[in-house]
Amino acid sequence: MNLRRSALAILLAASAVSPARAGMFDDEEARARIEALKRETTARFERMEATQRQQIEFANQLELVRQDMAKLRGQIEVLTYELESAQKRQKDFYVDLDDRLRKLETAAQEQHAKAAAGSPTATTSTPKVDPAEESRDYEAALTLLKGGKYRDAGNAFEGFVGKYPDSQFLASANYWAGSAFYQGRDYAKANNFFGKVASSWPNDARAPDAMLGLANAQADAGDAKAAKATLQSLLSKYPSSNAAQVAKQRLAKK
Repeated sequence: MNLRRSALAILLAASAVSPARAGMFDDEEARARIEALKRETTARFERMEATQRQQIEFANQLELVRQDMAKLRGQIEVLTYELESAQKRQKDFYVDLDDRLRKLETAAQEQHAKAAAGSPTATTSTPKVDPAEESRDYEAALTLLKGGKYRDAGNAFEGFVGKYPDSQFLASANYWAGSAFYQGRDYAKANNFFGKVASSWPNDARAPDAMLGLANAQADAGDAKAAKATLQSLLSKYPSSNAAQVAKQRLAKK
């Protein structure tokens, strides 16, 4: 009888404890799951924040690139404008200088004609030259120069000098040949033609500019000593010329 009572008591006690322990295990599992969710949520937020920071950094870099491109476009536009302006000034310079030189040549031609009219006619074996063809050849070479075709212009003026050795445009043709070859970076030929103008026509209006061109050709060819000597000679021979003022400034920098 007592044994039965003891067994019953044990069963009753076991049935009372089991629900309590089951409830304890359920709470621990729930807390574990909650902690896991917290960790996962935190990790997700951290990844999202990292992604946002990367996106913001990329956007900032993209904006910097856009700003740099805008600056480059602006610089290109400025350089393009300056180049076009320089080309226009160069063409205007050639046109203006040629017009002034033409007037001087016409005056010199008239004086020469008057002097020839008062002198006895001398017999000569020089073949006659067609003035119209001579002018066309000169104009053709000058057009090439104005158009920026420097090598072609230099060759055309060189051919003109050989074809018309007694031309009224001979000094001009030699000067423009030197200018064209210099622009085309053929410094040896530029040296030759500029030097010829300076030595053969020292009283010509182009002589000071020819000497300045000669100094430029010598300097760009790497002969700084010869260029300096030419500038000094230019300053001595033509001190009042515009070319001499340029020579004076360059010598002051050396």
